Amino acid sequence: MQEQQHSYPQRKKRLATSIPLNGPWRNVIDTLFIIVGSFLIAVAFNLFLLPNQIASGGVSGLSILGHEWFGWEPAYTQWAINIPLLIAGFLLIGKQYGVRSILGSIVLPLFVYLTSHWVIPTTNPLLASLYGGIGVGLGIGIVYRGRGSTGGMSILARIVQKYSGLSYSVCVVIMDATVIIMAAFVLSLEQSLYALIGLYVTGKVIDAIEMGLGYSKVAYIISNQTEAITKVILADLDRGLTKLEAKGGYTDDQRTVLMVVVGQSEVPRLKALIRSVDPDAFVIISHAQEVLGEGFKRGEHI
Repeated sequence: MQEQQHSYPQRKKRLATSIPLNGPWRNVIDTLFIIVGSFLIAVAFNLFLLPNQIASGGVSGLSILGHEWFGWEPAYTQWAINIPLLIAGFLLIGKQYGVRSILGSIVLPLFVYLTSHWVIPTTNPLLASLYGGIGVGLGIGIVYRGRGSTGGMSILARIVQKYSGLSYSVCVVIMDATVIIMAAFVLSLEQSLYALIGLYVTGKVIDAIEMGLGYSKVAYIISNQTEAITKVILADLDRGLTKLEAKGGYTDDQRTVLMVVVGQSEVPRLKALIRSVDPDAFVIISHAQEVLGEGFKRGEHI
């Protein structure tokens, strides 16, 4: 694979003031992310999920079931579950569930308690599942951005993964599915279906927060006019590209495949440039969820 080529002579230097991956400022920012994310989760829980009985998995879902079945205060239930799971995580898994997990596990129930008397905006369960899922997903995504965790079922899923051999994602699904099935018996089948909607929305929002909302496209170009196409992409589109050495599956001929990443709005321009050089070029354009590294900035040309 050849190195990425760019239309500018030298790469821009990174800012010396960029925040390192580790260090005091990084720790402060991570802590703020965990606190803000936990607050958003608590608000979504009290405004949408709890009053509408949407037990969409996790410790928060169990606290809703405890509230509806026994009248337990959700914040106390969450603390009662999180703290033993934290201890179990330390003993059975290790120290990776450190300060950040402790912070999220304690602060989240605290915010649930402090916002428990806020006025609810809707009693429509569909709206509650949608907006509750958005709020929880937004909060969890921000917590993950802070390299943290809210503890709870994520720790239990890690423990089950370690001793069962199942993948982590499967363990999480099992945990959430168990809570939703319990909701069908404690609450109603209809409420568990709303909980599934909330859980789905939460997952999608977490993905959006982690991966970003600005979608890009990656194009693979196979042509006999690779040099000419390279020139028009560098000059007219102002994008870098990479040359991949490949071999034809039928002819065994050596050929060059061009790979270029562009913003979604640049795709029509890219196709027009390729057609202007080689109308018979074979082009594959696919979705790129996230693009990192110099030479491509998410805000450019989009």
